[in-house]
Amino acid sequence: MLNVFEMPAYYLLDLPGYGYAKASHTDRRAFRLLITHVLDRARLAGVLWLLDIRREPSDDDWTMQQLFAERGTAVLAALTKSDAVARTARTRRAGELRSALELEEDQMIVTSARDKEGIDELREAIAGLIERRLGDPGLAPGVSLPPGPG
Repeated sequence: MLNVFEMPAYYLLDLPGYGYAKASHTDRRAFRLLITHVLDRARLAGVLWLLDIRREPSDDDWTMQQLFAERGTAVLAALTKSDAVARTARTRRAGELRSALELEEDQMIVTSARDKEGIDELREAIAGLIERRLGDPGLAPGVSLPPGPG
């Protein structure tokens, strides 16, 4: 796997939290349009989805999950604040969320910024998303390049 610092240029776009912020109907609609625009970008390598391990998925989380699934978006879910959950309950809780959100085991990483749990694994997984994207010419789904000479 390539070191993140050895890769060609890439951009990270940090969207504000959609579920926690109190926003007007107009602001929420504008935010949904922004998210849809970003998810429809042909060169999008994937989404890092931050979810609080202590919380049940919100209506907004379910909407996001549906958007990701409809578009076939590569998703890496980081379960945050694991230090607030007993160590014995983390695996069970991660399994519950993985099952509820229909994610594969390799799409979810339990993390804690405080304890540094899962941080190295998260870095490697993000680099993997980017690396996988490097071989892709950035075409929209269903579009292919014409055959080359010879």
